[in-house]
Amino acid sequence: MKEGPDIALLGALIGDPARANILTALMSGKALTASELAAEAGVTVQTASTHLKKLEDAQMINRRKQGRHRYFSLADEDVGKLLETMMGLAAKHGLLRTRTGPKDEALRKARVCYNHLAGDLGVQVYDSLLLNGHLVEEGDDVSLTDTGVLLFENLEVDFTPLKKSRRPLCKACLDWSSRRSHLSGSLGTALLARIYELDWARRINGSRVVAFSPKGEQEFIKCFPV
Repeated sequence: MKEGPDIALLGALIGDPARANILTALMSGKALTASELAAEAGVTVQTASTHLKKLEDAQMINRRKQGRHRYFSLADEDVGKLLETMMGLAAKHGLLRTRTGPKDEALRKARVCYNHLAGDLGVQVYDSLLLNGHLVEEGDDVSLTDTGVLLFENLEVDFTPLKKSRRPLCKACLDWSSRRSHLSGSLGTALLARIYELDWARRINGSRVVAFSPKGEQEFIKCFPV
């Protein structure tokens, strides 16, 4: 018997088309019902429930009950990062969905990756922080410099809860559309929340798209020039 982590089991869980669609839908960061996920997966609610049970048993998703409804979400940021990395690898090798259109372009520009900003503008944040000395890379680790802290403090990002969090402050997450890094970790989550608070952008209902207003995009570029 082989010892160690069972990547074959993990691959089988993600590799099923219906479960892959369910997990992709949960990349929006929203908690969705079984009915909503069944529609995303293109299966009946009963079939979706079976898939959800398997994903829950594997600790890839969480379930919580509110009133008469049960809501499902990704278990944690590690699952989100794994899915985004797999999307990047699939795109790199030309394994793409056939549907194209304006939504795809919008997704590539700015979208939610579980709980932080991804897409071209998400990559721009990461590149800008590196180029301007606000972020340093040491192997697979990334850390914020003093000037980086000042930059985010000027944006009124509150570091107090971030320092208390068990999550890393900064992490590099591979972006599936550009196949370069964008910023995740607790700071990435706080930045996306602040972008919404500043009214620079809003979430498009039923989508992972983050739509910036013209003025909001201008302010964003001022903060994160490349």
